[in-house]
Amino acid sequence: MIVIDDKYISDDVVEKNFVCNLNACKGACCVAGDCGAPLEEAELETLRRIYPSIKPYLREEGIREIEATGLHTWDDEHGHVTPIVNGAICAYADIDENGHVGCGIEKAWKAGATDYRKPISCHLYPIRITKYESFEAVNYDKWSICKPACKLGNQLQVPVYKFLKEALVRKYGEDFYNVLDQIATGQYSTEE
Repeated sequence: MIVIDDKYISDDVVEKNFVCNLNACKGACCVAGDCGAPLEEAELETLRRIYPSIKPYLREEGIREIEATGLHTWDDEHGHVTPIVNGAICAYADIDENGHVGCGIEKAWKAGATDYRKPISCHLYPIRITKYESFEAVNYDKWSICKPACKLGNQLQVPVYKFLKEALVRKYGEDFYNVLDQIATGQYSTEE
């Protein structure tokens, strides 16, 4: 266990390897699961603000689901989540010409239509964060659909935290990431 401020980071975050292999999984994490992607409280307002800008990048069935159920729904385990279509695919998902499922919000972001990339829970995956009263648990979520990503990560020798550098910096800042990297690589010193 690694502790940085009020973040308790599982050793797996630095010890396990992971690199998404979209050609192998086809974006299964946007399709499989019991509910949509967890959303932070601030993201609820963000979705309301950006919806008109991202709508052209969404599939018709996703738009119908969002407009029928709302920009987010409630899950008893995860709280606010993205809506899902037919009990499966995220309403914000996009499917490209190769059959790869990705994020329509991120597609809009890449096109410059919005300043918001995608829900932080999606950007951080396979890291899942559980918030407690006085700390946050930062854990590596092992899911069988990600076996190709684990295999590729092992081949390339890329730890989970390095694969997710941009997302971790987005969530916790550059200083947090630098300390995590120093701890993971044995370069951290408490001396000033």
